[in-house]
Amino acid sequence: MRSRLLLSLVVSWVSSSSITCQEGVPAPQGLVPEQMWFAPTAADWQKPVAIRWQRTWDDAVRLSQQTKRPILVCVNMDGEIASEHYAGVRYRDPELAKLWEPYVCVIASVYRHTPRDHDDEGRRIPCPRLGHVTCGEHMAMEPIVYEKFLDGKRISPRHIMVELDGSEVYDVFYTWDTQSVFDTLRDGIKNRKLQAPPIVKGDRSIREQLQSPDSADREAIESMFRAATPEQRQELMALALAEGERAPIELLRQAAWSLDPELVKQARAGMLQAADPGTVELIADTLKAPLLAEERKALAQSLRRFAGSSVRAQSLAAAHSGLAGGSSAIDANSWSQVLAGQSYASAAGADPAAAATARDEALRDKPMDATARLDVAESNLLQAFEVTAGAGRGSVRLAARQRELLLADASRHLDAAAAAGAAGWRPLALQALLHCERQQMPKAYELAIQAAPLLPPDAPGRVAMEVLALFAAARQEAIVAAVRSKQEWDPAWMTDIHTTYSLLRQHPLGTDRQVAMHFDFLQFFGAPDLDQLLQAGLERFPASALLHERWRQRLLEQRGPDGLEAAYAERLAATSATPAEAWFAGYASLCAAEAHRRTSQPDAAAAAYQRGIGHFERYAAASGNSDGAHYVAMAHGGLARLRLQQDDLPGTFAALQRVFAIAPAAAAATDGLGITAMQTAEMLRGKALDRKDEALLAQLQAALQELPPEAFELPEYERASRGQGNGGARRRR
Repeated sequence: MRSRLLLSLVVSWVSSSSITCQEGVPAPQGLVPEQMWFAPTAADWQKPVAIRWQRTWDDAVRLSQQTKRPILVCVNMDGEIASEHYAGVRYRDPELAKLWEPYVCVIASVYRHTPRDHDDEGRRIPCPRLGHVTCGEHMAMEPIVYEKFLDGKRISPRHIMVELDGSEVYDVFYTWDTQSVFDTLRDGIKNRKLQAPPIVKGDRSIREQLQSPDSADREAIESMFRAATPEQRQELMALALAEGERAPIELLRQAAWSLDPELVKQARAGMLQAADPGTVELIADTLKAPLLAEERKALAQSLRRFAGSSVRAQSLAAAHSGLAGGSSAIDANSWSQVLAGQSYASAAGADPAAAATARDEALRDKPMDATARLDVAESNLLQAFEVTAGAGRGSVRLAARQRELLLADASRHLDAAAAAGAAGWRPLALQALLHCERQQMPKAYELAIQAAPLLPPDAPGRVAMEVLALFAAARQEAIVAAVRSKQEWDPAWMTDIHTTYSLLRQHPLGTDRQVAMHFDFLQFFGAPDLDQLLQAGLERFPASALLHERWRQRLLEQRGPDGLEAAYAERLAATSATPAEAWFAGYASLCAAEAHRRTSQPDAAAAAYQRGIGHFERYAAASGNSDGAHYVAMAHGGLARLRLQQDDLPGTFAALQRVFAIAPAAAAATDGLGITAMQTAEMLRGKALDRKDEALLAQLQAALQELPPEAFELPEYERASRGQGNGGARRRR
């Protein structure tokens, strides 16, 4: 029977004389949470993480069995006050880390702190917040421990002791003080019946290190490989390949990304036999690069050996088979030729209302004609599309009624056309769109799959575009359903999706959302040439927030925060740049600043925030719009956090005042690190209490009293930790 410490981790604006937790357990007298879990300083974040985490759950179990040590599961999250304290202070204290040494430790967190897990040479990029593991590894750990141990509750921080047989000994969360956690970690080992033998590594052979699941041994081998001469690398790779299915994948990755053609060849051969679950992602990353057709096919097919244990492997194999070429149900060549014509572009923009009037008159002359019925049904559908698109500009109820009448008329005319003998692609296409508008998606997908291959390339613009988009969505849904049910799926579906979205990007009525969906689907499967797709989309839709979001992420992954800002500076310098470019450049600078904060570079972060503020101010001056004010306030909130970490309390308060003055509601908005300006204000209050700075406390309290209620809204994760659900819970003033 495991024990639980069910004390509260409530964070609120209350009297410092006494705090009572939701379980009725009083907090230490005279303390507020901001004092118990004080914020890490910039100097704290610069210290290395002192706890040795294991990379995967399988590694942890193997090491636990070998050493007879229990596993300690640690859970952390961004923004939450105690989690910030553990990640920035406690996990970096070498003396305190000795409490973790008797355990095999794993860390779980759903947040990403670096854009990528490996650099261009295949070397690991450890998570700057949690250390030793990559962000991908601690993110992959979270669903595993959630399923095994978290009882459906995502609470952080949390520490769980797991014995060799998989049973839980204790689960510590909701504690009012750190000492309770430390005492539990110490007592868990002291009271344990099975005492683990001392670990004596001594001088071990390279082969023994290659076979070890311990992340320390893995790091040693990888460092050895990086520092080795070409001849020594060949020797190490030969030893690694001799391990067969247990060949260490991080060594294979470094070899695969090296400039030595022989090492690259050996690494790819090793991927074909490696059995580590991480091999799937290694092969997926390899498939993103230019490859010979035979190599691509062999690697993609090798993923099928993981199909029994990995749905992703099964899907990647099918996807890359489809992307390698094959026959699509859509005739891409014929469509491309027609889409390039100006006549099609002009026809695509025809006025649906004017066309509807002409078609109604034609139907009066030929009431029994099937084609005339289809024409009117099509016009009703096109007008329903327009009503749907403009519903937000008028009465929603009136728009819904008008739309339903148009759809009812379309349905009536389609039935009449069918009775009059209408056949071919057109009734199928119109019925598909009618079912889609009525949210009857299974039937809509079924009809779109029948209609799309029959569409002539000169089909009417809006109808053709909508049916092609519905066809691509139908194929996507089929793949998603197959993945969820762990079934194989036809690689031709991937060919269909890629072909159709490529045509929609050329279509005069295509949308940025379609480009984004195309990009997301290909990115999930690790397709090559994603940058070209995104650039083509941005050329077509230069003001698309959806595409800029994806481009920012790509730039961060490939060029880092400095490269992100440089790319947007180039766009701003272009003669064709619009005021909107300054808005996107401002947002890019905020993203760059947060990336610098994650890697503990406060000066670079502050400079990026200031550049972001400048971009947004230039945008406001040029456009006359104020829709960048929220992000200017967010930038000042980021500056406030940086100054707090530098122990500059007056500077922190000054930056918070800017937040409150520019956009008060932004004080409750979480930034990319999961932190709000109001949380920074709470931490400032804790420091002011520590120093008995009555003047600052009075200034802060006065500033808070002037804020509207929405400035005190809690982030969703804080609502959950306080047991308040999603009902708009707020901090006290």
